[in-house]
Amino acid sequence: MCGFPTPTDTVTPRQPRGQERAITGNRQTSWAFADAYVAEDDALRWARDRAREAGLRSVTPGTGAALGLLAAAVDAKAVAEIGTGCGVSGIHLLHGMRADGVLTTVDPEPEHQQFARQAFRAAGFAGNRARFIPGRALEVLPRLADAGYDLVFCDGDRLEYSDYLAESLRLLRSGGLIVFEGVFAHGRTVDSGPQPTEVLRLRELLRTVRESPELVPSLLPVGDGLLCAVKR
Repeated sequence: MCGFPTPTDTVTPRQPRGQERAITGNRQTSWAFADAYVAEDDALRWARDRAREAGLRSVTPGTGAALGLLAAAVDAKAVAEIGTGCGVSGIHLLHGMRADGVLTTVDPEPEHQQFARQAFRAAGFAGNRARFIPGRALEVLPRLADAGYDLVFCDGDRLEYSDYLAESLRLLRSGGLIVFEGVFAHGRTVDSGPQPTEVLRLRELLRTVRESPELVPSLLPVGDGLLCAVKR
């Protein structure tokens, strides 16, 4: 498996560029603390409950806080989100965006977006702060404006992540940020055993982003892994 070694607990002081060291279990306590550090309000807890009832995964509190931080870091006025869910990640993004910023969020399930709309309202955001577009991401994204976004957050179909990357490069302004959630695949990305197609696609995405001359990448170890890259 090129580029992703077998998991090990051995820690080496220095590694060649481009060689990933496996995630080790002794970091679980730190990750748990990162999640516990985030104070989520009633609106976020309500959105999490709706997502759990619908059988949807939500970003962890630590991941949500990172999203808010990244949105604030790029002074985001326009953000595109692939995968509305019930609004957990959207609330965090809106908290980090400018006060006049608009979140464009895409999801194939309109009923989930209705929960997100309620959650945004409960979190205190005006109705014009979010634009909800129901539909498959790869059908919606081509209709969005070139270079019109400061940040694109991808939390949809993992099998389509490489396609999201191509669309996001068109959507982002220079200096904009693309973020992919769930790239650790619960540790399977670095597991040397046989893996499903979803994990193989994630490995391809990681390599593509790392090797792209258009991007400045970083892999953040929060939640199930955030792959971030700035467009040059």
